[in-house]
Amino acid sequence: MNGMKKLVLFGAGKIGRSFIGQLFSRSGYEVVFIDKDMEIINALNRDKSYNVHICDEHDTIIPVTNVRGIPADHTYAILQEISSADIVSVSVGKNALPHIAGPLSAGLQQREKDHPGTPVDIILAENMRNASEYFYSLLERSLPGYPLSAQVGLVETSIGKMVPLLPVSAKDPLSVSAEAYNTLIVDKKAFKTPIPRIAGIDAKENMKAWVDRKLFVHNFGHAVVAYQGYLRHPEHTYIWEVLEDSAIREAARTSMQESATILQAMYPGEFTETELTDHIDDLLSRFGNRKLGDTVFRVGCDLYRKLSHDDRIVTPLLYGYRYELPVDNILDTLWTALRFKATGTDGSMFSGDIDFHTELNRYGTKYILQKVCGLDENVLNRVRQNISQNFYK
Repeated sequence: MNGMKKLVLFGAGKIGRSFIGQLFSRSGYEVVFIDKDMEIINALNRDKSYNVHICDEHDTIIPVTNVRGIPADHTYAILQEISSADIVSVSVGKNALPHIAGPLSAGLQQREKDHPGTPVDIILAENMRNASEYFYSLLERSLPGYPLSAQVGLVETSIGKMVPLLPVSAKDPLSVSAEAYNTLIVDKKAFKTPIPRIAGIDAKENMKAWVDRKLFVHNFGHAVVAYQGYLRHPEHTYIWEVLEDSAIREAARTSMQESATILQAMYPGEFTETELTDHIDDLLSRFGNRKLGDTVFRVGCDLYRKLSHDDRIVTPLLYGYRYELPVDNILDTLWTALRFKATGTDGSMFSGDIDFHTELNRYGTKYILQKVCGLDENVLNRVRQNISQNFYK
């Protein structure tokens, strides 16, 4: 592998393996995964490769090679890998970011010691708004005096690839399934080094607009399908099943168009109506992919997160009010979300959703809208004007 460029990737989960690692490996990079799951790490070091099974009509298999793994608690090895990396990426989820900030910071310090003044970019493969600001604040605490803003590019992304939660094979724990979509949208302006020549990377000038496109259209549309699907067809398990109801498909399309109109008002000139309409139609087709096996439970659960002020329903709602645009369908999605009690394959609700409904039943809807959704009195008054009084207990 002498002369091969290297990506160090925190997170060997489904997105890390099926998307980030796959893109870089296929473009000639060695991919070094860092993870706490020793079964995955041992398998990476044993096999040096794995397969990504594409959920399409051809059952395509993408082999991913030149991979290995480092245990998350092997600090010295992590420092050496970061010091010699061409690029770094993180794909661990927002809640785990504070846990990797320490070792990553130590690796940056080692890199500065070994190669003074050498910049590096960190691709933040996380589905969250303002990811770069958040991660910068985490790194800054561990790096007093380090030229963080000058030498480290924190590159936000928009992760549109859908990866189903299929059972892991005991014989092949590395293999992962995913849809065919394979475009990684990245922040063009954030790189400190030349943008890597990776097939599938699409660099955008106005990254905030593209992060919000994912939230306002993809994530929001997925939520509409899950919450309407559970309300109308609680007997169904899969997203593709509920989308066979034309009323749900049309409700999703109309709701996504409403949210997309708000997105256009936020970012004038960035998206055309035709582009967004085509994107909505493409998403509805992808949501309906039977081979993905995506469930109503998975798409809709975790209500504390999905109904928070900076997530897929409340954020479009707040901006809709700000721009004086229609929000009736967004409010309807919020209403149906409050009634979501889907269960997983084991017959149990998501643990956090049990707590959510306990609070909802004990304290009422207004309490949830204030505490979980973060709505102030002004917005609550506007909500009252838009929906029937039976929204409130």
